Order: sequence, then C-alpha cells, then structure tokens
Amino acid sequence: MYDNKAVSEAENAVPVFVIDEKILDKASNRRMKWLLKNLRSLKDDYRDIGSDLIVKQGDPVSVIGQMVESYDADRVLFNKSYTPTGRDRDEQFKDELSGHAVVESFHDRVLHTPESIYTNKGTPYSVFTYYHKKWKKREKEEPMNVGGFQDLDEEDNIPNVTDLGFEPVSIELPEAGTDVARKKLRSFCSEDIEEYSDSRDYPSEDGTSRLSAYMSYGVIGIREVWEETDGKESASEFQEQLAWRDFYTQVLYHNPSVVTENYKSYEQPIQWENDEELFEKWKNGNTGYPIVDAGMRQLKQEGYMHNRVRMIVASFLTKDLLIDWRWGYNWFRNMLIDHDVANNNGGWQWAASTGTDAQPYFRIFNPMSQGERYDPKAKYIKKYVPELQGVEPELIHSWNELSEEERNEATDYPSPVIKHSERREQALSMYKTARGESED
Repeated sequence: MYDNKAVSEAENAVPVFVIDEKILDKASNRRMKWLLKNLRSLKDDYRDIGSDLIVKQGDPVSVIGQMVESYDADRVLFNKSYTPTGRDRDEQFKDELSGHAVVESFHDRVLHTPESIYTNKGTPYSVFTYYHKKWKKREKEEPMNVGGFQDLDEEDNIPNVTDLGFEPVSIELPEAGTDVARKKLRSFCSEDIEEYSDSRDYPSEDGTSRLSAYMSYGVIGIREVWEETDGKESASEFQEQLAWRDFYTQVLYHNPSVVTENYKSYEQPIQWENDEELFEKWKNGNTGYPIVDAGMRQLKQEGYMHNRVRMIVASFLTKDLLIDWRWGYNWFRNMLIDHDVANNNGGWQWAASTGTDAQPYFRIFNPMSQGERYDPKAKYIKKYVPELQGVEPELIHSWNELSEEERNEATDYPSPVIKHSERREQALSMYKTARGESED
C-alpha cells in the first residue's frame, strides 16, 4: 500500500490482490503463509483509511476482467513482475484486458529498472562492479504517496494456507506488516547500521537488517528503505546490497533462462554426482560439518539463513558434495520465506561458478576454516546444533581432524560425510573437464 507505484497512481480505486492459481505449484507452504499473513495486515491498513482489500483466487486475467465489468472500471493499474512466469502473465493481462480498460503497469520493486543501466555498448551488465559504479551515480526516486480508494466494507476473504492445498506450517513466522518492517528499518538505521560492515558476516551477531522477507514481498518499499539509509556515512555497504538486488534483477530480466540453466557456458556439461543420500544429509543438517549443519537447521527451523552461511552451504553442496546448484536453489525456494527468484538464483550460480561475477571455479570454501573465522566461539553453531553445546570451540572447528574415538567421546554429533581435501580435488577436476582443460 505504501511506497507502491501502482497504488500511488490510484484514484477512487478498488484494491485487489489475486492469488494466481498458476503459481501455487511453484509456491511453498511457508512462503504462502507469509504472504497470507502480510495480506491480512494489508487489509487492516486499507480499512484504516476507510477502504478494504479484496482478495480473490484464480486466473488474474479472468478475475480482474470480471471486476472491471462489475465496477465499470476504466483503468487497471499493476506493478511489473521480472520473473519469466510473471512477465508472461503481465503480457497476457495487457493483451486481454486492454480492450476493456486502460491497462498501466509500473516498475516498482527495484531502485533502477532493468532497462535503465547498460554498458557503453548498450548491452546489459554481467559484472557487478561496473554496474554498481553507474548505479551509485543515478538519482533515486523518493517514496510514493498513497493514492485514493473507494469506500469499501468487504468480508474477511483471506484464505488459510490449508485452504490453498498446502500442509500446515509448523515454524513460527516473523510479525507481518508494513509497520513492523518500518520499525525494523528504523531500529537498524539507528543502531546496527553503524557496525554493519564489521558485523554482517558473523552469524552469531545481530548485525543485519532482517528486512529481506519484507522487501521480497513489497511489504516495505525499496525507495523508503533507500531514503532511510541515504546520507548515513556508515550505510554504503548496506546500500551495496540494494545494488546487488537490482543487479540480479536485471540479470534475470535479460536472461530469463538462468532460472534453470547456467548463466556461464562451459565447453562440456558439468558432471555433477548428485548423490541423493548426501543431499538428504545436507538438507537435514547432518553432514558432520558444523557451520554447514547449523545453517541448514536454521533454515528448517526459521525459514531464514544468515547470508554468509548461505554462501558456505551453497559452496559445500556444489563443490564438496558435487551436487547440481539447481537442487540447492529449489530447496531454498521451498524453505526460505524471503525467497526472491533473482537473488536466490544469483547467489546459487555465484557459489557454483556458473553465474555472473561467479567466484572462480578453483576458489572453494573450506567449511572448517569458514566456521572458525566467522563463528570463532561457535555461538551460532551451538545454537542450532545442540549436540555440540558442551564441546569446546577448538574441537568443533577441528571436527574433521579428530579420530572417530575422539568424536564419540565428545558427543553423538555425526562424523563428516566426506573429506573436504579429497572433494576439493574432485571438484577441480570436474570443472577442468567441463572447461575442456587437460588434467596435466
């Protein structure tokens, strides 16, 4: 409702949200419950200004077409999607409704649209550093005002997650709504942002904004986030994360195939091993690598994972377990409440050395040294891997080097499922073969 371009253009409008049945197959119970929770809050916001939010389920074109007729509407306003599925829907929407009303769409979810920043040759950027230089110089729009809406008094028509065919959600989700997101933003800007550059990589510290779940659903506007941080000397690294968000969005927009295909081409297909048993151990946090397991268990318990740990577990899946990044991407899509197609895909392809700005294939995270560096006292690890609560950090960070007897004496936490040093060599060989390089 707030800082929303389509909403700001409204005049005597009827607010409608359509749960598109076509996307339910790609949704998860967690994300759907988070969406519904925020829709309830949004409905309250509209009621506070004397209007209401109408929530319907079905084909958006049919639903909105019927509403145009019922309300004798002459304009239909909506914000553009940048995912392949969403863009197809937007085009169909315009094609089929344009004969019945003026259909207008707006760029809303990014600070700079995918078609606004190009190289000097007029092509989309594939390297973030150069993109970021232009991104920083561009003037940012101010937050949008709320438009005008009809007086409405609708019944509570928001379904439960089970009504939509999903399993009940067992985890506790964050508080929903724009007011909650604003409080988080202001709290972050008044305190944590000062230490953001130093603390954001340490998962045991509360050094991040935790706004991603709100931003991915438009609960808080991107321009409002920018305005609140703008002018703060300490905000540059946080604002760089907003630039990454725009960057990955334009990558997806210009290369929709990246959702299922490598962005970077290799001479030969990468020969992933795709061991299903190892994948299950990774999903459930039972790999015997403490920082990896802590991250995967946090994901299961909260629907969230610290960003540094996301990189660690992604590197471990692709370069230690030698499992296709798409398996990890799809698991994250199901489990994360802050899932964003562009960001999730960009992060996974970066870790797998298949994407834009990807880390070189020979740069492989050591999960033990990563844990020791970013969680030196093992606070984060012990929080999510309770089997290790009574174990000294020194032992935790050398778990892979202990004998079976030493590990059994310490706790019943599992032994490592693979040897990192051996898998590192296998990964290097796998990528060299894909690149068409000789093993000599």
